[in-house]
Amino acid sequence: MPSPRIAVLTGAGISTGSGIPDFRGPAGVWTLNPERVRLLEIDDFVRDKEVRVAGWRDWRDHPAWGSTPSIAHVALARLADAGLLDVVLTQNFDGLHQAGGLPAGQVVEMHGTLRTTSCMRCGKSQPTADVVAGLAASPDPACADCGGILKPDIVYFGEQLPAEAIDRAVHAATTCDVFIAIGTSLSVYPVASLADLAVESGANLIIVNAEPTDYDRHATEVIRGPIDLAVPALVDRYLD
Repeated sequence: MPSPRIAVLTGAGISTGSGIPDFRGPAGVWTLNPERVRLLEIDDFVRDKEVRVAGWRDWRDHPAWGSTPSIAHVALARLADAGLLDVVLTQNFDGLHQAGGLPAGQVVEMHGTLRTTSCMRCGKSQPTADVVAGLAASPDPACADCGGILKPDIVYFGEQLPAEAIDRAVHAATTCDVFIAIGTSLSVYPVASLADLAVESGANLIIVNAEPTDYDRHATEVIRGPIDLAVPALVDRYLD
């Protein structure tokens, strides 16, 4: 019997074991401080300097800069090494899948990345770490070439997801045998609809999440255990 083709969708929950808080969980960033959602609204970011300054301060202090991959990230890399994992579609921008051993070509960053920053006027790109290093002198950083607004290459609310990422995600969801959603509330669209596509295309849906999701009723299996225990155990089942 041939090995199943596995596609994985990950959300913020897979990185909590790395010290990065999620957004919508009981102790999530937005649960505890709903006003911080505004810092990721593209219209507010563009028109309000105070939002940009506060947003850049948040990125400077983000725990992703000092985080390391969790055992769940590393477990998915083991699945890829065994040739069983087609792709990881991630809603995260922390780069921990790549740091955990997944080849960059097998990671689709649906919501962008914190590693780079681009000018919203001319498109020039640079490492976000360089921008953050200069925030003391320029708390509302501008492009050195054209003076345009700088923004991390993360998809803000009100922006479109990258077309290439959507195309790859749709292909993965419609061609896999098993679709595993890990640490995601499956409430942010269009990414959440990938679970629908997978089920409609005949895949088994497995959900690993601390809280219930609207897609639990469509799942072949729902795992409520801690992600850093559940994901390695799930991977071991496929590797046995």
